[in-house]
Amino acid sequence: MSLSSVQGLPSPRATGDSMAGSSPYPMACDLYGDIIDRPDHTWRSLLPGLVVVCMATLAAGFIADRYAMPLTLTALLTGLALNFLSADERLDAGLAFASQYLLRAGIVLVGLKITFGQIADLGPSVLIATMIVMALVMLVAVGISRLLGFGNSFGVLAGGAVGICGASAAMAIASTLGERRISQAQLTLVLVGVSGMSAIAMIAYPILLHKLSFSDIDAGFVLGAAIHDVSQAIGAGYSFSDAAGQTAAIVKLTRVTLLAPVLAIIALCFRTEETGRRHPGVPLFVVGFFVMAGINSLGIVPGFVGAQADRLAAALLAAAVTATAVRSPLRQLTGGGGRQLVIVGAATLTALAATLVAVRLGV
Repeated sequence: MSLSSVQGLPSPRATGDSMAGSSPYPMACDLYGDIIDRPDHTWRSLLPGLVVVCMATLAAGFIADRYAMPLTLTALLTGLALNFLSADERLDAGLAFASQYLLRAGIVLVGLKITFGQIADLGPSVLIATMIVMALVMLVAVGISRLLGFGNSFGVLAGGAVGICGASAAMAIASTLGERRISQAQLTLVLVGVSGMSAIAMIAYPILLHKLSFSDIDAGFVLGAAIHDVSQAIGAGYSFSDAAGQTAAIVKLTRVTLLAPVLAIIALCFRTEETGRRHPGVPLFVVGFFVMAGINSLGIVPGFVGAQADRLAAALLAAAVTATAVRSPLRQLTGGGGRQLVIVGAATLTALAATLVAVRLGV
């Protein structure tokens, strides 16, 4: 059964090469390229869209540096401000390329931020507590999503974005679920929610933990386990103290490493339901993620290389978020959007409450 017949949409082939202008569901979530047939594009056809993405991302980076704002949030807002450009079919190929392939490359490079030794140094109790918090967040999100009538898929998307690593997790999970289950409008809503709430958490959580007289280690665990975005979690940790920042970095990067197995589990559950396959292949970008983490664990990556890879990963993910926002069908954001953001908010509060309880239990 095709995607078009399921959604009641016109066939992509019937609508021609234009995806953004003719289909209400742009293809930014089709990470593996296995959902909708795409025509081959030349670099000349990609260039206009890529130029727009590059300029918009540079502008977002300037705003983020100038006003000390999260890059993911400024990239998202800049892309949404340029959403009117999605009507220009000349930009579609480049925007689609940026939202798909730059995202894959960015996720792979994230693997160079971590080592397996960092995870081991946490100890089994912290690792188990982190996994329990993630699972609880996703279960709560799925439960509330079903209660509000949005189904399991949106709950998995919202819960995974909050529980793992924010925007990059949301986009990877949306790609794994496929456009049949997660529309571009729903993905954009989650990106808006996790970016905004993570930015608020980066400011509010350290203040709260100081009021509660948390130690550096305990505060680092809460901030690393409860804040969505990597940079914001680590930034919040260092705003509490240097020791808290180091702990927050390790805990947060542990959550990032769990993105790959969570994606594999999601692919197994949902693809089995759809196609009957019991052993779906692991996406190549997930393999690349683990390979990079393994290389970094060997200690053979020079410091300056790791630093440059970190910057490049941030830039690629910001560009992918910008392209996704430009291609988003804003007219669909008003339909049930407020209730969908309630799910993201509930997952955010669940993450905070669960980590506070874990600390009080002596994890």
